[in-house]
Amino acid sequence: MGRMFGTDGVRGIAGRDLTAQLAMDLATAAVPVLAGDPGDAADARRHTRPVAVIGRDPRASGDFLEAAVVAGLAGSGVDVLRLGIVPSPGVAYLTGALGADFGVVLSASHNPAPDNGIKFFGRGGVKLPDEVEDRIEDQLRSGAPAHAEPGFGRVTDAQPKQEGYLEHLLATLPGTDGRPPLAGLRVVVDCAHGAAYSIAPRALRQAGAEVIAIGAAPDGLNINSACGSTHLDALSAAVVDHGADAGLAFDGDADRCLAVDADGAPLDGDQILTVLAAELKETGRLAGDAVVVTVMSNLGFRAAMRDAGITVIETPVGDKHVYAAMREGGYVLGGEQSGHIIQLDHATTGDGVLTGLHLLAAVNRRGVPMAAAAKMMTRYPQVLINVRGDKSRAMAAPGLGAAVEAARARLGGAGRVLLRPSGTEPAIRVMVEATDAREAERVANQLADAVHEAMAGSA
Repeated sequence: MGRMFGTDGVRGIAGRDLTAQLAMDLATAAVPVLAGDPGDAADARRHTRPVAVIGRDPRASGDFLEAAVVAGLAGSGVDVLRLGIVPSPGVAYLTGALGADFGVVLSASHNPAPDNGIKFFGRGGVKLPDEVEDRIEDQLRSGAPAHAEPGFGRVTDAQPKQEGYLEHLLATLPGTDGRPPLAGLRVVVDCAHGAAYSIAPRALRQAGAEVIAIGAAPDGLNINSACGSTHLDALSAAVVDHGADAGLAFDGDADRCLAVDADGAPLDGDQILTVLAAELKETGRLAGDAVVVTVMSNLGFRAAMRDAGITVIETPVGDKHVYAAMREGGYVLGGEQSGHIIQLDHATTGDGVLTGLHLLAAVNRRGVPMAAAAKMMTRYPQVLINVRGDKSRAMAAPGLGAAVEAARARLGGAGRVLLRPSGTEPAIRVMVEATDAREAERVANQLADAVHEAMAGSA
């Protein structure tokens, strides 16, 4: 049996892959792993029940999955605080702020409505390392009881606690001598009919912006449907139609943020990181004068950071790896091209609303349009091709390595080649960057052909 946890929790089609029984069993299995000995606090908590917080996005399947998870937790002696519909970074923040032993999120992020997922945060609201997830899987498969004590837990409606998350978001913004940090900005926000549909427009308005909200009427089935950070066309059109200064787009659980300028042109995570890194460096708050990104980050981002005197720390793909490198090196800013941005001074995970607030505040402080901020980085043309097939066979083929080296030699110092086996599907991702878009496409297609041949065993 393969590993149950993927790159961001356990996901599948709700009711088929992710059943109520599995959700309850997974929650039960997590209790002895995540609510075990809290170290120095053991004596203080010896006679109290563990506490967990749980939040979800608006998917219709969240109703039955939440009921199943709550049953598993409470039946194992855990007191449960139900936060309702809230961004996953809100669950992370409130896990720490409320002193809970762990947090649970029900969401499939940017996936379509039929999907759902379960992920856990440990004490302090941090994502779980692989070895802890493996212990939960081992507990689940062993069928061992969760050793509930004392008795069953209580379930409390804690939706009002979301206000603490909203207050936290606003408190992270820099002071502006009494003037709201987003004053004078007209902003369109696309909430993807997801978890941020209420809190994101409220946060932006309280920060001083005039806000037009779209994708803010979830019905349980329309999450991420032709909207949000994976479908920017609706946001771009709305920004132009309303004569707005900028637009923000979140995904279903609002842990990522992308943006568009006044003309509807998009800004990806690399461009947003460029603005945030420059802002932190100029104000003396960029620890180590460094930023952490993944191998997928654009060459143009690296060039912009070099010109700004900022060191780039590189990790494998996944915000979990970005977070680990930030913690190890003491860095405060990192993220991914997809818009997962971690500001470690304020959050333990990617937070789309937090990112959007700080991006707009930086642009407003500089007194420049979003388009000018986007030009702080010049994006190299990037071509990404997913080649499906036997990835293990392909990566072991000697001819594929030769093809990669030939591609790198052809590009020289004016481009980059990356081949990466997918961590979630039988595929190899081919990524090529070059100063010329047609050259990037030609090299990427040649490499994709080489991967196909390697998968067929003819390379």
